[in-house]
Amino acid sequence: MRDPADAAAFIRANTTPVHPPLVPEIALYTADQITPLWQATQDALDMAGVEPPFWAFAWAGGQAVARYVLDAPETVAGKRVLDICAGSGLCGIAAAKAGAAHVSAADIDPLSLTAVGLNAEASGVVLDIRTDDLLARPPGPWDVVLAGDVCYERALADAVLPWLREAASNGALVLLGDPGRSYLPASGLERVAEYDVPTATELESADVKHTVVWRVG
Repeated sequence: MRDPADAAAFIRANTTPVHPPLVPEIALYTADQITPLWQATQDALDMAGVEPPFWAFAWAGGQAVARYVLDAPETVAGKRVLDICAGSGLCGIAAAKAGAAHVSAADIDPLSLTAVGLNAEASGVVLDIRTDDLLARPPGPWDVVLAGDVCYERALADAVLPWLREAASNGALVLLGDPGRSYLPASGLERVAEYDVPTATELESADVKHTVVWRVG
């Protein structure tokens, strides 16, 4: 699905614009049911091992970070912000709405990046969409880095957490949202805020996930 127009049409055909429960200020193209979209993605791309459509859901960690940023706009106002492993772009959209001077959203999944553009447009903001793999090189000069729900797989956590720590050591404010995923580190985090996030039982083990926004040190 190399053609962006085809990707946008696919997303519109398999999702519905909704307002996530914790962040109703934001509109996201979201899947109503998880299994049909997983299969549709596989069929449309016609290849084995395709990335699951993580971009099609408002994950608890992303909702928590977005809510925190919207409630504390001084966190990002006037600053350069990166939404890393952006998925739907939820965190970046919240930063743009909260007054960030410039927001980049980065993900390695091409469908994710198309979804980010559609979600940003639906939410009335503009994001700089990054198609390059930012984790493959040292962090750039961002003031704030947002990461929503990135500790659900060991390989991803092993790649992104050292990168986030390096960004923090360079002076960035790094915020990580997590509802108790398996690969959340046991140290080097400062609790910033907590939320009970309504979730879908197709995705999670409960219909509400207690979620923490952490500052990465």
